[in-house]
Formats: sequence, C-alpha cells, structure tokens
Amino acid sequence: MIKHFRQYTGASQTAVGALVGLAQSDISAIERGVRQVQSVEVLTRIAEGLGIPLARLGLGNDAADADSPTRHHALAATPTADTVAASEREQEADVRRRELMAGALGIGAGLIAGSGSGAAAAAPVAANPAAAMERSLFEPVPGRPTSLSELATGLATARRLFSGARYSALGSALPHLIATAEATRDAATGRARERAQAAVARSYVLATELAVKQHSEAAWATADRALSAARDSGDPCPLSDAARVLAITMRRAGRTSAAVDFLARTATSLTAEKGQPQTDTLAARVCLLMTAAYTAASGGQRSTALALLQEAEETANRIPGTQNGKPAGLFTISASPAEVAMYRISSLTALGTPDDAVPYAQRVVPAQLANTERVARYLTDTARMWHQLGDGRRTFSALRAIERTAPEEVRRPALRTLTADLLYTPGSLPGLREFAVRTGALAS
Repeated sequence: MIKHFRQYTGASQTAVGALVGLAQSDISAIERGVRQVQSVEVLTRIAEGLGIPLARLGLGNDAADADSPTRHHALAATPTADTVAASEREQEADVRRRELMAGALGIGAGLIAGSGSGAAAAAPVAANPAAAMERSLFEPVPGRPTSLSELATGLATARRLFSGARYSALGSALPHLIATAEATRDAATGRARERAQAAVARSYVLATELAVKQHSEAAWATADRALSAARDSGDPCPLSDAARVLAITMRRAGRTSAAVDFLARTATSLTAEKGQPQTDTLAARVCLLMTAAYTAASGGQRSTALALLQEAEETANRIPGTQNGKPAGLFTISASPAEVAMYRISSLTALGTPDDAVPYAQRVVPAQLANTERVARYLTDTARMWHQLGDGRRTFSALRAIERTAPEEVRRPALRTLTADLLYTPGSLPGLREFAVRTGALAS
C-alpha cells in the first residue's frame, strides 16, 4: 500500500524516509515486506505524508469511521473540541503532504502509478489513457447503486471500447463504472451480490488490460482487486479472466515461471458447472493455455511453450462454432484456431526463432479474429516478428496497418519503442520519420 501511494504521488523512497527519519534502504525494506514498522507513530506519519487512509494500514476502525459519509455529516452538524482538533490534525497532514509533494517530489503533470517504461513515465497525463483510472484507485469517484441489468449494459459498453481499441474513452469510463459496480455490490445481498461481484471483477479486468497496455504498475492493484472480486462471485468465468490478467502482470514483472504455473493450474481446475455449456469451459481453458504459452516463451521455456500451444490448438478445435461462427472465449480474448496461430507468432518470436513464426503470420486471416483490438494485436506480433528478422520495410508496413486499424494502439509505449528502434536501423524508409512524430515516438 505504501509503495502504491508513494508511486502515485511520485515520491522517492528517500523523500518518504526523510519525512520520518529513516534511510532510503529502510523504506525499501518496508515496501518489500522484509522489515516491519514497529512504531505506530512512524506508520501514521508515513500515511499522512502520502495521503493514505489510516484504515488502509490497519490503524484501527476510527479512521474508517471518520471516512464514512454518516460520520462526516455528524461531525459537521455538531462541532466540538474533538472535531476541531481532528480538523487541525487533518490540516497539518495536508501541509505535510503538500510539502512532501512540492518540495521533494517534483511530481509535475505525471500521475502514472509506478515507473513503467521511460516513454510512458515521461508522457503527459493527456497522452496516457490510463491516467484517470490510475487516479481513481487512490481517489475513488463517488458511485451509486444501479440495477444489475444497467450495470451489465455499462460493462458491455466498456468492453466494446476495449475491443475497439478506444483506450482513451475506456480510461475515462472506467472510474465511474468501477464505482457503480462496487456500490451496486455493496447494496446487494445473496445471488444479486455475487452477480455484482462478477461485474466488479470484470471492470478491474478491463482496468488491468488498459494498465498493461500503458506499462503501468497500477496493473498490480487492479489485477489483485479483480481476482478478489472474482473469487467472491463464485463464477469460474470471471475467475479465469482475473487469473489471466494477474498472470500477465506477473510476466511483465519477470515472474514467468510462477505465472505459467498459476495459469496451468487454473486451466486444469476448470470444469463445467451444472447448467454451464461445455463450450465455455473449453474456451476459457484455451485462453489460459495461450497466455501461459506466451508467458513461458517470454521466459525462454521453449518446450513448455510449444506443448501449451499444442494443447491450446487441440482444445480450440473441439469447440463448436469456432470455424464458422463467432468464437467463444473469455471477457477480453477469444478462443479460436486463428487466435492460437496468432499466439504462435508472438511465442516463437519471443523464443528468438521468428523465422518459424512466418508461416503462421501468413496463415492468419484478420477477419477471423474477434475484434479490432485482436487484429491490432496480430499486426503488432507480425511487426515484432519482421523487426527481429531485420526486415524494416515489412515492419513499417505492419506499423502503418496498425495505425489504420487502431490509431490509439500504435501510440502505446511498446509500439512507440518499436518505431523508435526502426528509426535507427540501417536503410531509409520513406515516411517513417513523419510516422514517428505523428505517433509520439519522436518529438516534433
């Protein structure tokens, strides 16, 4: 919690340590969980300095009570010596926060939670589609309960924004969607609460997908919340969604072996619930296996990656309707032979054998993929494949195809980096410099 709030404000470990008389190494040890904060006073000062609600750090129920609307209303109606003292303490804490942020941090306009890539960290808020969502993790927007049908409609709209690669609109919509889903869950009981929990989980799944695309460490927080809500929902489909995005976050942090094991265990545990179509279970398993395969490939586990891809392909071929109809799958990914072929491209490229990926790149028909985001992913994979093969012309052609298909996709940190790399490779590609400026890979 301390780490997430510190990164949100932009504070360095040294600045936080100076606030309470500790060294940078002490704060680092506290954040990594290898050292406990023995003094409640020290923990309270850290919380006040970073703006962390005391209840978030387990400092009693008083803080939680003080944050409730009813509590605030009562205090406002009956000012006493105690409330005046509390107000003074809040003002002092606010002063400390402002001093910490303004004096030691130099936060500027960035609100990215975590370092991410250099390009992402340096981007202004307006260029980061995830900025509003990141901010809402620490400064939640108010939410009001709604009906489950209206909540489902809002979730479907957000899903369409993601599937259409409209990331800025998705980032703006997510804070309200998450707040509404959580308020609906909190106001519900029984089966209605479980269904609302599933909506909460999938809202955070979308938030994690967006954070991952922007290389934001906020993905850790959103993935954790997705998994927690999914477990409480009792529904295996949101649980599979949440497990997948958490594993992606683990992979990006270098924990590939743990992520592969987690995905494989989750896929193996999937069984069709009573009344649930077998198709749904098979599709969820395919999605988890594909993600596990690419994760294994990213960690250099060639035999594991290829075995998982083979299992995914065999399972996908058992799903009715994947050849001629709309493919089944999880919330943000489909399960089809075309999708498996796409994952072979990315996995073989990650394994350092892009030449083996070429036949699969030629086999995939973009129209067979589920939506715009998936087509953009296929084009991204082929761009990386051609780049690793040293074919700058085909790499640039794939990048331009991404821009035509999904303009916001090509502005993601990973693709800006790929574009920048292409600028400094031998040979001249007409229009590349203009493309780099247009997509933010090069300053104008």
